[in-house]
Amino acid sequence: MNQSDNKKLNIVASIGLALGGVFGIAGTMVSQAYLRQLFWAIDGVALVVAAALLTVKFLKKGNEWVAAGFLVFGIGEGLILASNTANLTDGVAAFAGGISLWAAALLLTSLPKEFANWIRLVGMVASLLFIVTAVRIFWGEPLLPTSSPLPFFAYPFFVVTFVGWIWTLLSGKTS
Repeated sequence: MNQSDNKKLNIVASIGLALGGVFGIAGTMVSQAYLRQLFWAIDGVALVVAAALLTVKFLKKGNEWVAAGFLVFGIGEGLILASNTANLTDGVAAFAGGISLWAAALLLTSLPKEFANWIRLVGMVASLLFIVTAVRIFWGEPLLPTSSPLPFFAYPFFVVTFVGWIWTLLSGKTS
């Protein structure tokens, strides 16, 4: 991939991550179902596109672990995206499956030394919070995507991880 194409990929992936972060949090905050579904649809599509681009980028770079992390992330986000039109209660099983994949993806992208230590640490915290949330749902606890304290307080760590990825992509720290 030439330098110009790499820069364009970084920009488009960064836009996808930013849209995902903004609309994901916004969807969690609104009370109207139609707005939540619309915001989460934008969030989901943007993150799947970003994950696909980042999978290709890191695979070409030779970092298969990080590439696999972004691939798993895209699959998890796709699973969650597919359940967005269901009411919150009906979509919980897909949500639990999706956040389980998010947790695995965050570990796959955070364990290798591709990103700065602070990004990796925040990603691992988000992963742990999503693991705890998924296990609680699988054990039968009635947690919704909007429940507090979890998963609600996991999302800021998730979005800060996106910010770190964006910072890395746009600063040229990864070619």
